[in-house]
Amino acid sequence: MSTSGGKKLYCFAISFVLLASSTAICQQPQTANSQQVSRPIHMLVLGDSILWGQGLKAENKPVYHVKLWLEKNTGRRVVERIEAHSGAVIERASVADTHTSSNPEVNLGLPTVNDELDSAMGFYADTSQVDLVLISGCGNDVGVQNLLNALNSGEVDNMTQEKCGKPVENLLRRITTAFPAAQVIVTGYYPFFSDETRNDFVLKALGRRFFKTQANDDSRISSQERFERLKSNSRQWHQASNMQLAQAVSRVNAEMDRPRVTFVKIDFPAAYSFAAPKTRLWGFNRSPFRMALLFLSFGKVLLPSNDEVRKQRSASCNEVYKEQPNETVEQRKDRKALRFLCRYAALGHPNRKGALLYADAITKTLSSTMLVTASNTP
Repeated sequence: MSTSGGKKLYCFAISFVLLASSTAICQQPQTANSQQVSRPIHMLVLGDSILWGQGLKAENKPVYHVKLWLEKNTGRRVVERIEAHSGAVIERASVADTHTSSNPEVNLGLPTVNDELDSAMGFYADTSQVDLVLISGCGNDVGVQNLLNALNSGEVDNMTQEKCGKPVENLLRRITTAFPAAQVIVTGYYPFFSDETRNDFVLKALGRRFFKTQANDDSRISSQERFERLKSNSRQWHQASNMQLAQAVSRVNAEMDRPRVTFVKIDFPAAYSFAAPKTRLWGFNRSPFRMALLFLSFGKVLLPSNDEVRKQRSASCNEVYKEQPNETVEQRKDRKALRFLCRYAALGHPNRKGALLYADAITKTLSSTMLVTASNTP
């Protein structure tokens, strides 16, 4: 080989090595970034009927809307783990009904939210891979019946402080310890009734039937007095629960090097409440046929709820509260009361528009977090 030919070959080889090295150097950041983008976001959902999405089909639940938003804004796949279910309480001391069901629509206290957390911790091989935890809880510990039947707003305050303060605080400590890299979002509640709720004969029929299932003297109060109590307690519950949940979040954040827990308050105008003009909550099926039956029965036949999974839930309620052998008259009465409440468990829960309200509040918080901004960084 000539000297000039050798030089050409040598130069070509050097050029090839430099080109290959340059290409590799340029590709390294892209490879690292693609690995980050390709890793899915792991989202865990704990709590009660709010984040379970009571009465909603899967594609209309708040969690599903949050998932779609995350995937769109991060370019990453979201893998959700939903442990939340209707009726869940935080502490076993709050459990009155020890039934269980495979259908999360059935409003049962067990498993508790702490049990849900235990289940999730056992599910993930590496809990540090969980990026986001959504949690709603303490409403069932207070109890809807207690909220509706509380004698005054002071009692609502006391119950809410007891059930939404320390228990939530302790739960959040467990969550942040179990999932050290996760952002945690705690959602608030809303007032069920307001001045814009229609106090018509349908609501009065519900009040008579509901209070009839409870062992108290409230059935003797007038419908107007009952309505005023419902509105007052609803307002007090909304304010007290927001305050207690926000304080629990603040106390837990103060114990960490980097605050990772956020309380999301739900803005809920009076017009969004139960049976209000722009309600964001499930109510009754007021079809002409159903209304005719209500009139003909003089209010004895209660309208069915208008949620999307009423039939499936009712079937599960019938199975959970089926007649037992040798049950006493009192046991039969209690079982039927629980079955009635189970069938109507979706009443007063966020409907499709209400679910979007929750999803928007959550995604608004997420839009300014590292979870989104880091994923979009080139």
